[in-house]
Amino acid sequence: MRPVIDPSALTTWADFLLEHSLGGISASDRIMIKGEPITWPLLNVLQQGIIRRGGVPDLFLVPPDNNRGQPWGAAMARFGSLKQIQTVPEWQRQRYESMTGYIEILGAENPDAFTGWPPEAAMAISRADEPLKAIRLAKNWVLTLFPTPAFAAMEEMDLDEYTNLVVQASTTDPAELDAVEDPIYRLMEESDQVQIRTRDPRNGRALELCMDISGKHAVKCTGKRNFPDGEVFTSPDARTPEGEIFVDLPVFYNGVTLQGIYLKLEAGRIVEYASLREQETLRSIVETDEGSHRIGEVALGMNAGLTRALKHPLFVEKVGGTLHIAIGASYPECYIEDPHSPAGREAQDALYKEGILNRSAQHVDIVTDFRPGGCGLEVTLGGQHLEVRNGIWRVKSGESS
Repeated sequence: MRPVIDPSALTTWADFLLEHSLGGISASDRIMIKGEPITWPLLNVLQQGIIRRGGVPDLFLVPPDNNRGQPWGAAMARFGSLKQIQTVPEWQRQRYESMTGYIEILGAENPDAFTGWPPEAAMAISRADEPLKAIRLAKNWVLTLFPTPAFAAMEEMDLDEYTNLVVQASTTDPAELDAVEDPIYRLMEESDQVQIRTRDPRNGRALELCMDISGKHAVKCTGKRNFPDGEVFTSPDARTPEGEIFVDLPVFYNGVTLQGIYLKLEAGRIVEYASLREQETLRSIVETDEGSHRIGEVALGMNAGLTRALKHPLFVEKVGGTLHIAIGASYPECYIEDPHSPAGREAQDALYKEGILNRSAQHVDIVTDFRPGGCGLEVTLGGQHLEVRNGIWRVKSGESS
């Protein structure tokens, strides 16, 4: 069963993705559109839009037992050897290299197919996907999410209600986000430190996590990479996160819901971790590789229109008044103006060797709620205390911006 979506809404949604997110389609473009068969209504409108604009679509239908088109799915995870997992067919790399742009439509028919994998196999598949992910991220890309019955059930919502929420958010003009995000973006650009104070509900203890972001570029997110959107992020010096944090909002990951995460970091490295829900899944994330023991992103959710914190990271991390960090890889564009040029790649390698830029097969966003009732206490950015005002992060009243 698929949700009922008005054809005009699908066209508006697709037009935003093709024109706003990818910046338009030309005859020289080969655009991969990837998603499970259940997302076909949007896949089909997108491929028609690409063809009408003179481009060539590459339709990648993801098997329902495969998480987001990784090299392998559940069958290999459960029955394959590590050697088999590592033997990724060459055509997969060639397919990604041949595209000029990439649209991924999230939304699964059966998220349970991604659960219960042997941890070592799940980690090996993430590592096998890392070189392909690097190719994808070097292209023009955007992610969006199609409502499915399974995802509605995950959110504990009626399918029609869930569909209306997702479609409304995905057909709203993202242009207004630029002005909304600008004050926090400018402050983050100028700041040298982030301090995050949270409360651990298990014992009432106040926790603090600090990290150095001096000299890093901040990024305003206005629908160019995620759709819908609404966050301002940067990547820290990966050697510097120090302290503790509690992360309270539930986040969907590989078919399960993570919630109630505690992390302790020393000299940038996660040395202790616990989760009230799905501890083994958290372990598989943190223990994937050396880089998954570090923090690759810190970001503030800035979309006041998203008031309900859905579990899917595409939505929950955008909610105005939330903060998220990412376990795993840094964003190279936060360190280097043009990370994909030859000079930029060389600079990346140098920063990685110094430990400033983090690399990992993982990049898992986990979200803390700083709205009333959440475990977030306070965020300080470059010495300025922030507050949530009308669903948006702002400098605290009475302080200069």
